[in-house]
Amino acid sequence: MFDHVTIRASDRDASQRFYATVLPALGIELSHEGESYVEWRDFSLAQATAERPVTRRLHLGFAAPSRAHVDAFWRAGMEAGYTSDGEPGHRPQYSPDYYGGFLLDPDGNSAEAVHHARPRRDGTLDHLWIRVADLGAARRFYERVGEHAGYARRSEERGRVGFGSASASFSVVEGPPTEQVHLAFPAPDRETVDGFHAALVEAGYRDNGAPGERPVYHAGYYGAFVLDPDGNSVELVYHDRRGIV
Repeated sequence: MFDHVTIRASDRDASQRFYATVLPALGIELSHEGESYVEWRDFSLAQATAERPVTRRLHLGFAAPSRAHVDAFWRAGMEAGYTSDGEPGHRPQYSPDYYGGFLLDPDGNSAEAVHHARPRRDGTLDHLWIRVADLGAARRFYERVGEHAGYARRSEERGRVGFGSASASFSVVEGPPTEQVHLAFPAPDRETVDGFHAALVEAGYRDNGAPGERPVYHAGYYGAFVLDPDGNSVELVYHDRRGIV
């Protein structure tokens, strides 16, 4: 479902230490480290700047292979001096077999390890919770994005709307809005990227980058960007690796 999710930290080194401490307990190892960002497969971290401020009030759920991995994630964070956001345990309010443990990263974002019957098959992120100022506006926006990104609305209840694919999910939740998260969804071709951008801009949403090549990431990286109603960046990206050796 997610091509990548990027957060920006007030102190990249401090946030990198946090995630490098807890994610290996889930079998998630650093996959890229560069000047601009560090990456654990579909989750990446960059330094905040004046133009791209700190990500706040985001909830990230990382997939755990077992309940013992959830316990190890939480214990690794606590032993390193980080703050608990909820001890490991059964959370049947989410699903009958949902087992999660929660920590706060250095900027106060909630990082969870979760194990349940629907394991994440192709990445590290199981789910996100994004807080929004206007639930109806956020639902309409993400429904439009889903028409191009290949996910669908799965649930709606008081204060929350859930979206999902076969292997991951995210929810928009009413409350003080999440700030400065970047969500990128995969596209099967350039035409889908173009159609996404045209449709969202025509619907009145704010352009944040027209369709085009971004070779700064890699040759054949083709993406387009819009802003959600709370100002978060949403991208569709096609990785055209034809002819790349």
